[in-house]
Amino acid sequence: MQITRHLNDLPPDARGGAVAIGNFDGVHRGHARLIERLIQRAKEISGPAVVFTFDPHPVRVLRPHDCPPPLTWTERKAELLAKLGVDRVVAYPTDEALLRLSAREFFDLVLRDTMAARALVEGPNFYFGHNREGDVRLLGEFAAEAGMTLDVVEPTNEAGELLSSSRIRRLIGETGDLGRAAAMLTAPYRIRGIVTHGAGRGAKMGIPTANLEGIDTILPAEGVYAGVGRLVGRDGPTAIWPAAVNIGANPTFDDLHAKVEAHLIGCDERVYGRPLEVDFLERLRDVRAFASADELVEQIKLDIAAAQAIVTNTTY
Repeated sequence: MQITRHLNDLPPDARGGAVAIGNFDGVHRGHARLIERLIQRAKEISGPAVVFTFDPHPVRVLRPHDCPPPLTWTERKAELLAKLGVDRVVAYPTDEALLRLSAREFFDLVLRDTMAARALVEGPNFYFGHNREGDVRLLGEFAAEAGMTLDVVEPTNEAGELLSSSRIRRLIGETGDLGRAAAMLTAPYRIRGIVTHGAGRGAKMGIPTANLEGIDTILPAEGVYAGVGRLVGRDGPTAIWPAAVNIGANPTFDDLHAKVEAHLIGCDERVYGRPLEVDFLERLRDVRAFASADELVEQIKLDIAAAQAIVTNTTY
């Protein structure tokens, strides 16, 4: 998926199609339902299915202290949207000039003049323009004037509660319920970072770990998880391994500094300094102190076996 960053770079084949505007953080099943309608409309008008999103989230510009960590970075978001069938993602650099545009100005500049949209698809809680002055009612009026159609897709509910990015963020960051979160997402939850040197205890115990830093999305709650590690090269992942991942401190050694440590099962490559992505499949247990290093090693071996079994039995 090629990401367009600036409207001046929008190619002709990305104009005249169906457009959905939003943050699409996490690309969950509610988003997938909206994207399904977007693709349907695009086919009906023989045009591209285009998503216009923001990088970063407008709240990070307006109220940075109130903006929670995202579920996805822009390239990951575009990858997930492409798997759903989106033809083009516009990840507009959010700045003060964009946020000062009135609803009318935003519609005219972005949707009518630049993207030449012929169909719009949004959720009922969509707002646009300075101070969120425009809603779907006003968007419908503008669209009708410009000869565009507007479809409003109702939200998706899960167990009687609205399926939303904020709800998934709570499941991941507060409870570590990755299994439940995965059922709401369109793909396993993924983080990324750079492998750095740690204390080296894992290697001394015969169970080396990749210590991950520079993570720019929300971290799962403290615990031990089964997952998949993906070393990333210039053109994508170069190798993939099952992984047992520890998030939190190491109380057995009185190390209270929270870390992200992934044991890549079967990996004998040198990983220091390399980008690593980790997909989380299931929470295995709490982090706790053990009576001895030997007892910890025995538990880690059980964690590794459990993680291997979960990855083997997961369609991935």
